[in-house]
Amino acid sequence: MLALLVVASLAAAGVLGPWPRGASAASPLSARADQTPTGYLLAAENGDGGLGSAPGHPSSPLYSGWAALGLAAEGHNPADVSRGGHSLLGYIQATVATDPGSLERTILVARAAGASASDFGGHDLVAALQRDIRRDGSVADQVNLTTFAVLALRAAGLAPPARMLPWLVAQQDADGGFSFATAGDQADIDDTGAALEALAGTAPAASRRAITYIRAGQNPDGGFPSQPGGDSDAQSAAWAVQGLIAAGVAPASLHDRSSRSPLQYLGSLITPSGAIDYARATSQTPVWVTGEALMALAGKPLPLAPAPRAAATNAHAVEHRLGRHPSRPHAHRVDRRARRDAHPRRRVPATPTPGPTPVATVAGAVLALLLAPVGAE
Repeated sequence: MLALLVVASLAAAGVLGPWPRGASAASPLSARADQTPTGYLLAAENGDGGLGSAPGHPSSPLYSGWAALGLAAEGHNPADVSRGGHSLLGYIQATVATDPGSLERTILVARAAGASASDFGGHDLVAALQRDIRRDGSVADQVNLTTFAVLALRAAGLAPPARMLPWLVAQQDADGGFSFATAGDQADIDDTGAALEALAGTAPAASRRAITYIRAGQNPDGGFPSQPGGDSDAQSAAWAVQGLIAAGVAPASLHDRSSRSPLQYLGSLITPSGAIDYARATSQTPVWVTGEALMALAGKPLPLAPAPRAAATNAHAVEHRLGRHPSRPHAHRVDRRARRDAHPRRRVPATPTPGPTPVATVAGAVLALLLAPVGAE
């Protein structure tokens, strides 16, 4: 998997330094130095098929949705990720919410799982989202929700309404950034990166200005803050990376203000449990953060292509490797607004490297590939 190769390369090259210790992504999982972010998410699944904010926490559609996207980016179809006979996709189908952000996230999950968004557990997610689109092309007059509406509609195989992208471009600030709400509000890296994904291939001038804004926001540690001048965090770095990839910019080439790239910054946040810390020595909602970072490390902007379905024997093998068996039940906006509540020190919320390879020459080869230009899928 690409994320595993990326971090293996960084580790072999000595750019990650030692594994962070004392990480606070505490969980009932044993802290193994060889645990990967993908393995962390797979092991965090609850008996109902969903995931909570951290292993052992009650399942939530929010965290389950972002974990599903991170796992799908790494080739694990949410329909095949199961525990106690309950799949991750099944949990998400059974907990559909109808606010615009939830609809958008769930449509993206449906696409990543190869499921129909028009008949998703009996729900027509696309029709519900279309009812939220205003005549001016926006969703709730917010950049965040409009951006993810564009991505969700593309995931469903539909072109955005004619006024949607022009409305989005009109919200770009003079510095090239996009805010959570509308033009004139304080821009941030997260929403600018997401907007770049939505604008990919459609608005070259606006995309160039957004790329310039993101580049200027890079911190000396290689990461990105939510707003320029702040402390770096994994989720902001992940959205910056995905936006750059969608715009055809290789994130591994960003060293404007740092000796590290954003990918190296994300790799440095991996804990022994496999979880990705929110920031240096700071763990918050580790399932959410790890899911978002995995998409960035896999080099896959939204919307994701459907992850391949595993054969039945392989699906059983996933549970066996985690000490489970399907036949034995286990005991028992996009999301920027929720992220703001989860991380109160940040003004703008959102919707985020694994162990070393034994062969250093393979690591060098992968690093060379990472430095090549990356185009949008």
